[in-house]
Amino acid sequence: MSLGKAMIHARKQKSIARAASSGEPREHLAAQSGLILQMPVLVLNASYEPINICGARRALVLVLKGIARTEEEHGMTLHAQRSRMAMPSVIRLLEYRRIPYQTRALSRKNILLRDRNACQYCGVVLASGDLTLDHVIPRSRGGNSTWENLVACCHSCNRRKGNRMLHEIDDMALMREPRPFSLHTSRQIMRMLGRGDDRWRKYLFY
Repeated sequence: MSLGKAMIHARKQKSIARAASSGEPREHLAAQSGLILQMPVLVLNASYEPINICGARRALVLVLKGIARTEEEHGMTLHAQRSRMAMPSVIRLLEYRRIPYQTRALSRKNILLRDRNACQYCGVVLASGDLTLDHVIPRSRGGNSTWENLVACCHSCNRRKGNRMLHEIDDMALMREPRPFSLHTSRQIMRMLGRGDDRWRKYLFY
């Protein structure tokens, strides 16, 4: 599961929790929604360092294969024909994995993920389909398609900026300096996703 999908599923999880408060069994509600195997699971290294987010289906496979163990549970149960298994919320790898420092591939999807689906000029948060990418230094003026020169942008700001440089526009500026998507960026997103979940918080906020 990508971090972008994890953000979407985290929002859907909250709606399941609200529905569960109405009195229906959580297992039944999750199965009805078709989300139980797509729920985000925090992946820890053997050292308890957060390194990724995966879907619950992948987490279950890792646990069943003896590659990881469940550290925290969602509070839901997966019912199979011959067994039941608690759905993990946090898993930990049993063997330490070295995570090399590397950035993600430069793509529209990863630019929007890095910028949290927010226009970097006005700050409005929109669905991916309602955003475009803007070259801070326009291509016609020597700008390249790089992490440092591409930002998420709403269509309104994109039209307003046009082919101009930022110093040529009095009241338009970047919210933050664009940087490559790094492991640090991924961890910031993990912290954002785990802010409202006590099961994740103790591994993300230290």
